[in-house]
Amino acid sequence: MTDKTADKRALIVDDEPDIRELLEITLGRMNIETTAAADLASARAKLTTESFDLCLTDMHLPDGNGLELVNHISDQCPGLPVAVITAFGNMDTAVTALKAGAFDFVQKPVDLEQLRNLVDTALKIPKNPPPSENSETQLTGDSPPMQQLRTQIARLARSQAPIYISGESGSGKEVAARLIHEQGPRSEAPFVPVNCGAIPSELMESEFFGHVKGSFTGAVSDKAGLFDAATGGTLFLDEVADLPLSMQVKLLRAIQEKAIRAVGAAEEKNTDVRILSATHKDLAREVAEGRFRQDLYYRLNVIELAIPCLRDRLEDIAALSLQILERLAADYHDSVPVISDKAMKSLKSHDFPGNVRELENVLERAFTLCENTTIEAADLQLGTSSVPDEDRVVSTQNFSNDESGIDATPALLPGQSLEDYLEQIERKLIVDALEATRWNKTAAAKQLGITFRALRYRLKKLELD
Repeated sequence: MTDKTADKRALIVDDEPDIRELLEITLGRMNIETTAAADLASARAKLTTESFDLCLTDMHLPDGNGLELVNHISDQCPGLPVAVITAFGNMDTAVTALKAGAFDFVQKPVDLEQLRNLVDTALKIPKNPPPSENSETQLTGDSPPMQQLRTQIARLARSQAPIYISGESGSGKEVAARLIHEQGPRSEAPFVPVNCGAIPSELMESEFFGHVKGSFTGAVSDKAGLFDAATGGTLFLDEVADLPLSMQVKLLRAIQEKAIRAVGAAEEKNTDVRILSATHKDLAREVAEGRFRQDLYYRLNVIELAIPCLRDRLEDIAALSLQILERLAADYHDSVPVISDKAMKSLKSHDFPGNVRELENVLERAFTLCENTTIEAADLQLGTSSVPDEDRVVSTQNFSNDESGIDATPALLPGQSLEDYLEQIERKLIVDALEATRWNKTAAAKQLGITFRALRYRLKKLELD
């Protein structure tokens, strides 16, 4: 018994006396007062005259079905979480109930651990979730698409239904997923994001479900998986379309049975995780072309949340730009630059195929290149792939292999990446310029042919400041 469940009341709707008794005993031990109803009519009557914090209903009732009760509660008692009890293996019914507005589901025979987790989560639903103070989970902008998105997120946060977040790359799908987590009953538990395309296929099962010692070569100890890390919270599967078909089967079972089996383990164990997923690909097309399982698609896409692209909310660019520049200024301990009218006009006329992420990159580049504290249109470098002379640190003359100045092709060391090689050259040139000017940054920037702000940006990036 916990204080969180004290003085809570639950309505149990089931025509089987044994099931009603089991639920009443289980909830009673959680210090929850229960009221029972054997049919749909009795349940509706009790909902009219009494108030409850939770409703558990069977799908098959003598005078109707649980879906009718779910719809009734959605219309008449929208703040009341209702969970449905379904027959074992009947996931289609459970998905239909979730689409209708059910909070969650539990299968017969009722697993008491899963039931207790469901009840605990339902009773933690915040009545009025506070706005996020985390800049990483703020949806900036007051355009109609963003206002509608905030309303949808607030409603979806109350449910435990799997949500598929669709949208173009860089549009803010993970931000939306974090908001759903933060505004829901699992906010105090972990939010675990995972990029499905970044995990090698041979390690995927172990990463998701964990493994036991000795289950394969290199398994020198037991290891918990991502489902374990997200216990009680939310697992966000980003780029879920990149999952190999073999892993899709295992993920489908984990979602349907709410249980996982670690690699090498003899038994399954229950898991209490909410699944959110996203991809920039057209998942329906992936299904049609045979690259994604249709049954998993329907389990993940119980509810779809579409994230608007930046070009559909151009009126938000000014507010987004200010937020981004304030963050950059704080990171580099600098003043917030002003965007000129021409520069803002250029931003609002740009197509932004990379969405908010592209806007961030454009503004970070402009932040380092602008003179004084004003960003001009030229600083944005929109509509051109060329790199300005002042943004180049490495000159081709540094690759000369003799006094004649004939360029030589630089050689990479074994195991060295091009990025590491260029960073090494950049670091050396900057240090040489600083030493030549006795660490006078203004003089060093002039010698390197870049702005003072650009030099300060590179010093921070290379950890030379």
